[in-house]
Amino acid sequence: MEFYTKILQKLKNNHKCYLLTVVENLGSSPGRQGFKMFVSDDGFISGSIGGGIMEYQFVEKVKKDLKADRLEVLFKRQVHQGKAKKDSSGMICSGEQTVVFHPLTKKDIPSIEKISHAIKNNIPSILVLSKNGISVVEQNQKNQFEFDNYNEWLFKEHLTFKEIFYIIGAGHVGLATSKIAHYLGFYVIIFDNRKELNTLLENHFVHKKHIVDYGDIKKHIKPNNFVAIMTSKFIDDKNILAQIINVKHRYLGVLGSKNKIKIMFNSLEKEGIDKEQLKAVFAPIGYAIKSQTPEEIAISIAAEVIQVKNNNKN
Repeated sequence: MEFYTKILQKLKNNHKCYLLTVVENLGSSPGRQGFKMFVSDDGFISGSIGGGIMEYQFVEKVKKDLKADRLEVLFKRQVHQGKAKKDSSGMICSGEQTVVFHPLTKKDIPSIEKISHAIKNNIPSILVLSKNGISVVEQNQKNQFEFDNYNEWLFKEHLTFKEIFYIIGAGHVGLATSKIAHYLGFYVIIFDNRKELNTLLENHFVHKKHIVDYGDIKKHIKPNNFVAIMTSKFIDDKNILAQIINVKHRYLGVLGSKNKIKIMFNSLEKEGIDKEQLKAVFAPIGYAIKSQTPEEIAISIAAEVIQVKNNNKN
């Protein structure tokens, strides 16, 4: 999001840029498919396509092209082997990567705005790169690179996040968890029922924040995602869990001490919640690493979530 916001700022200030994208990589290439950077005509640089002498040379090239107003779509294959006879990058780490260069001007503002909108709102979209420029299509698809020759190639990249992380409760632990979930690549949505809560106002890591009535929280939660319940009240945690436990989630956890969770689960069983359903809930939430601070608790939650996500549990 920040990457494309920076591009928009440059274009709206009448700067021209080059967007460099790794569309394919083989072996131990330092630049992986999807790596990006942009260079503005005022010398501003953001992102990376793998670093090293190759990146330096490419940056210097586009700086000269921008200065000379020589704007064209370029397609560069790089071989990272010292003895390569053709397309040598000057690097010796082995592997190969292909980089495309797209010049961006004011006419590209609508496309970049559409990219930013899709990312901000988690709209399944595809970024399409070709010799004709960049475009955005709203659909869900895996990354794809098609190449026949230097005149006929196409790269499609999934733009948006695959998983949503719902945090119910915007206190200090909610803030710390939001930050880590954001950097892990989740689309983070946080809820609370308290207005003017300082930790909610200070939370700039979430994609969306909502003041809601916890009594109808179920309508805000989409299935097959990640949910962490951590409100300020025992009764709110209990009632929220009762509402959403029958919905399939990839991860559902509740913050609290072992004694709190025991009392909560006993109460929910008496109200008719199946014991096996309660066993599937991650509670107390997070790994037992003697966490003390909100940040330590957030890390223990994140570790548990990562394991579930990477093991494709549920």
